Amino acid sequence: MPTLFQSDAGAIYRRLLGYAKPFWPLYSAAIAAMIVYAATDTGFAALMRPLLDGSFIEQNPDTIRIVPVIMVVLFLARGLAGFVSTYCLNYVGRRVIKRLRGEVFEKFLLLPTAIHDQSSTGVMLSKLTYNIEQVAESTTNTITVIIRDTLTILGLVAWMFYLNVELALFIFLVGPLIGWLMRYVSARFRRYSLRIQDSMGDVTRVAEEVLSGHRVIKVFNGEEYELRQFENVNEKNRRLFMRMVAVRAISIPLIQLIAAFGMAGIVFLATQPAMLEKLTVGTFISFFTAMLMLMGPLKRLTNVNANLQRGIAAGKSIFEILDIPNEPAGGTRRLDRARGEISFDDVEFSYDRAKGKVLQEMTFKVAAGQTVAFVGRSGSGKSTLISLLPRFYDVVSGSIRLDGHDVRDYCLPDLRRQIALVSQDVTLFNDTIARNIAYGTMESASPQEIRAVAEAARVLEFSDRLPEGLDTMVGDRGVLLSGGQRQRVAIARALLKNAPVLILDEATSALDSESELHIRHALDALIKDRTTLVIAHRLSTVENADHIIVLDEGRIIETGSHASLIEQGGQYASLYRMQFHEEPVM
Repeated sequence: MPTLFQSDAGAIYRRLLGYAKPFWPLYSAAIAAMIVYAATDTGFAALMRPLLDGSFIEQNPDTIRIVPVIMVVLFLARGLAGFVSTYCLNYVGRRVIKRLRGEVFEKFLLLPTAIHDQSSTGVMLSKLTYNIEQVAESTTNTITVIIRDTLTILGLVAWMFYLNVELALFIFLVGPLIGWLMRYVSARFRRYSLRIQDSMGDVTRVAEEVLSGHRVIKVFNGEEYELRQFENVNEKNRRLFMRMVAVRAISIPLIQLIAAFGMAGIVFLATQPAMLEKLTVGTFISFFTAMLMLMGPLKRLTNVNANLQRGIAAGKSIFEILDIPNEPAGGTRRLDRARGEISFDDVEFSYDRAKGKVLQEMTFKVAAGQTVAFVGRSGSGKSTLISLLPRFYDVVSGSIRLDGHDVRDYCLPDLRRQIALVSQDVTLFNDTIARNIAYGTMESASPQEIRAVAEAARVLEFSDRLPEGLDTMVGDRGVLLSGGQRQRVAIARALLKNAPVLILDEATSALDSESELHIRHALDALIKDRTTLVIAHRLSTVENADHIIVLDEGRIIETGSHASLIEQGGQYASLYRMQFHEEPVM
């Protein structure tokens, strides 16, 4: 992402404003309303001259009658213009936020698996929630203040020049100093805003870990440790925010003090005898009123700078996500239904080249309809190997073929449609049992089809005892179901998909012996006429596999049937005897 890190704040903000381009009519209406709003401020300052000179000094009856009417009209116009500008800009801003959130959420779905592995869930969620809200500030309230108050300042300054050029020129002595101070403050705001957003990601990460791992925390008495962790990130967030508050708190009175020196100088000049001869009371009060009215817009522009810099910093963090390339879309070869023939040809893979290869010299073939089991000690590469088939990761070298064609040649959705997965870490969504079975492309399945696979996977054994049956909500990540029940729902989902290739990653690990016996019958039906890749630590579950491949440190060290591997007396036989508490053969 080099282009993003090299871009300046202006480029980021222009990119943010590009999201508002489709709504330019509303933006134009808002700007027009802000011009009217700014003009009313100048009009109020201008009204001071006829109010004093015409009403109190000259006592002109026409002026006395018309000034109150003009005052009412000014405030009516101001109120209407304020409503139009605020509503239009907020409408545009929320549409921009909706689009940004949609794009970031879609990007989450399309990111390569490796990016998810490297990123904290809490930090990613913080970008979707907190950071995008900061963008909302910079595209709505901030724009309102910048445009409206800038126009107000220009109008008031123009009126002051119209009244007296000499006095107005004096303002430009303090203008450059205020400009330099605001530029310095902007840089500090942006730096602190980036750090605050990073620290908010840490706060979200720690909180998310506590919520998802509360059982482990309780059983290992980790409450004090987690409180310390959260206190650290929470305190860092507070400290960074207070630094930004301090900069803002110092900059505002400093700018006002500089402006006060300018005002004092103007009062001094205006009261000199030569100047008094040129100014009427109404002209001076009108000039002084305009000068006082400059303070409000200047203060708001200084305040809004913090929001603007937060928005720019947030935009940068969001664009960092959006600019990450999506996972490869695959080739152009279409695939309706595969036969299920799989081959690995000299496959090598590494998560990080600097850390060495995780898999190497992986060569084997799986015939269509065959069941092949992968066994080995933890960390031997079994799960990584299986992850390459649906292209969660791509090989570093070599090739993986499905029905004789490299998996990279297939259109990615077509490739993944050929594969069903039942893993040890079952993923269920906060929906009903039925919707978790008929997930994704299977959402159009009929209730009869769902019930049929639920029965085959022994889901009905527990769902029929629930008040709402298959329409029972499973809770966040399926927390309302037991481990074995979640496993059965996952098996039912694989049954419904009816894919030609099946991956079983410790599919019966969460089941008790009785449930496992029932599920094995369901799996036998599921495996029939499908190519099945099985990962298992419990070797009793793979005894009937057509072929067993033993891995160790990313290499194939043994292959064969259960009987032949036992006879060889190698690592598989050693693992088997260890599980069944037999003494190894010396």
